[in-house]
Amino acid sequence: MIPVLDWSRFASDTDPAGLVADLGRATRETGFFLLNGHGVPVDLIDATFAAADAFFSQPTEAKVPLDIRKSGMNRGWTAEGTENLDDTSDQIDRKEAFNIGLDLAPDDPRILAGEPFRGVNLWPELPGFRDTTLAYFNAVHRLGVDLHHAIATDLGLAPDYFEDKLDAPLATLRLLHYPGGMGPGIGAGAHTDYGSVTLLMTDGEAGLQVRPRDGDWTDVPHVPGAFVVNIGDCLMRWTNDIYVSTPHRVRVPKRQRRSIAFFLDPNPETIISALPGTGAPKYPPVTSADYLRSRLDATYTPEPAK
Repeated sequence: MIPVLDWSRFASDTDPAGLVADLGRATRETGFFLLNGHGVPVDLIDATFAAADAFFSQPTEAKVPLDIRKSGMNRGWTAEGTENLDDTSDQIDRKEAFNIGLDLAPDDPRILAGEPFRGVNLWPELPGFRDTTLAYFNAVHRLGVDLHHAIATDLGLAPDYFEDKLDAPLATLRLLHYPGGMGPGIGAGAHTDYGSVTLLMTDGEAGLQVRPRDGDWTDVPHVPGAFVVNIGDCLMRWTNDIYVSTPHRVRVPKRQRRSIAFFLDPNPETIISALPGTGAPKYPPVTSADYLRSRLDATYTPEPAK
């Protein structure tokens, strides 16, 4: 059972303790929950879906110059057939995607200094695409940071404990398109996410499934307007395995399926080690950037699309 949480209980201070308790159970038991009352405007969500549709409907030759493997910074277009999220299988994912990171100017000191994963975004020549997607990025980034206030409270830390670790994150806004059809294959192979938390907005088309630690694959229900939130491997490691990062996958949908994922990874220099009060460390310390690199290197096929 995937719980549905109302974020307004925390944000409006009507029942913060109750929300934190419910969140604590969800993060420990399923690693997944649905989040209502989040305050991200419906109009902005709709506009972002429309921007994604405009991008993916372009011919392939318009997308090839934006290939993610040419950027080296986890930004740009991922062609169908170039990812394999299930590292236990040789089955290639049937989806395409477009990644947007923290928006930096070419002369940003972090880029000039060669900081890990600091680079410029790649932008298609589509009216309004950049402004819309960046507005969405900023809105969901803020929600993700606020969500960590409740996470910190649940873990017995100061509410703002994560604030300075997420203010310039290695976050990725990923627009996703799964072509429809009943043929064989998988939309996205079984995997766990890499970062701290993922906030996913879907169009309602079925396909997303999770596999709880003590169960079999089960469909994630659709609640219109709600985010699907899940714990990533980085936060599971950070909490010394108190929180759980749960495997999930996307079946090939009957009709096309669109979703918008926001992966919130910490700032690159953040040391991921057992948080205070979580017991003897189970893992050695690692920077957020090094951890992300190790996961991405195993995901992409090596040659950029022609």
